[in-house]
Amino acid sequence: MGPGRAEEIERAVRRRLDEQQVRFTPRRRRLVEVLAAATRPVTIAEISAQAPDLAVSSTYRNLVVLETAGVVHRIVTGDDFARFELAEDLTGHHHHLVCTACGAVEDLHASAELEAAVAAAAGRARRRGFVVEGHRLDLLGRCPACREPASAASATGG
Repeated sequence: MGPGRAEEIERAVRRRLDEQQVRFTPRRRRLVEVLAAATRPVTIAEISAQAPDLAVSSTYRNLVVLETAGVVHRIVTGDDFARFELAEDLTGHHHHLVCTACGAVEDLHASAELEAAVAAAAGRARRRGFVVEGHRLDLLGRCPACREPASAASATGG
């Protein structure tokens, strides 16, 4: 991500926190930097590996604050670890591939045709009186690392 984009994200985060009367502390700024640099949603352990200067307990508390302010989005998967990413209105609209075995999450950008179909469905929902605030599409399955053992076992009858 270029410096101009990073500054734009920081300004948007600062505005959002100001609206919530929450300070944009150096630790929160560091968390935003780590999340902005990530190419996919990350766990707290992965954040800690990228920012060992941040205590895990502080990271968790600050992620909750950032999530409450609408800066961070938490993705809960089938494993024991939530993943975190910046809210998509800060980074761009996308969907996710979620591994049901290990919980890994990857970003997925949908085609214009799929987004048009979802927009049409949202229009039908609005006509029924539903207030549409957004949409999420998660494709569930097994990542390549988790698929291989299952494929090998089924090939051998195991």
